[in-house]
Amino acid sequence: MFRFEEISYLMLLAGIPILVLLFFISYRWSKLRLNKMIDIGLQPSLLNHISKILRRTKQLLILFSILFLSLAGANPQWGNKKAKVASKSADIFIVLDISQSMMAKDISPNRMERAKRFAEQLTEGLKGNRMGLILFAGEAYLQMPLTSDYAATELFIRTANPDQAGTQGTVIEEALNLASKAFQEDNLHHKTIIIISDGENHEENAIAKAKEAFDQGIVIYAIGIGTEEGDFIPYTTPNGVEDYKRDENGKLIKSQFNQALLNDIANSGGGKYYSILAGDQIIDDLNLELEKLDKREIEQKSFTDYNSYFQYFLFVAFLLLILEFLLSERKTLNKT
Repeated sequence: MFRFEEISYLMLLAGIPILVLLFFISYRWSKLRLNKMIDIGLQPSLLNHISKILRRTKQLLILFSILFLSLAGANPQWGNKKAKVASKSADIFIVLDISQSMMAKDISPNRMERAKRFAEQLTEGLKGNRMGLILFAGEAYLQMPLTSDYAATELFIRTANPDQAGTQGTVIEEALNLASKAFQEDNLHHKTIIIISDGENHEENAIAKAKEAFDQGIVIYAIGIGTEEGDFIPYTTPNGVEDYKRDENGKLIKSQFNQALLNDIANSGGGKYYSILAGDQIIDDLNLELEKLDKREIEQKSFTDYNSYFQYFLFVAFLLLILEFLLSERKTLNKT
């Protein structure tokens, strides 16, 4: 398995196009000065000892030396010992609310963005487990099946927004039902659902569904997004005008955070309820909770040792710099 140990050194590569631009500017500036000082017709005879090819070669040597120095600093490594490691893993579905009410700004910058940030932190904090993603509003959508590809999971989380929902609403029961079906049937334990929502539910059976899921061996945790005061729900009209949702009488609709419902869902699902305001403490506590679950043992391939190859790139870089130093721009003229 290939990797760079210190990937930040690759930022030095950004200096190459800048240096190319500086070489070009220097060439144009020198050309203009030369034209002012020496007649163009006399230049070939007076400057025939200077080789443009050698000058370009010296510049290329500098550019390539920067390239190899950057690669040396990043320290290319190759994992040369592959081992199979047994580890315990839980299967976790993050169930993320993308309903329009999640755009309310009673939580900064708004409920949706705060929920997405937390979901990304959750993915990072629970690495080692298989994770999946379900988005829901008026309907529930399986966005990512159970996987160990955490980068893909985080990408789907970052791009989640209410526009992805075909219909609006908050169908927590349907989301729980979809997550329950998405687990493998032969897994009798280590199944977890983590709901991230403002709890503004438009169904009556979410608590009963949570109890049913728990009876099937699924533990449910709930993360509440919102405040008791609630807030108005912003949205963009088809004409591109920013406004707030209103009822049929034109009165502004305030989204009400339903902490009681989320708490009841978590209790019925054998888990716990957390306010998102608890921050990192939630992830620490969830890790402790997951340790109590009966997890399945999985076998993973692991690269246990890495060889470094920076010295080869460093050698080439110094060799190129030495060549650039020794190489002259002057032509070797034949004497007759």
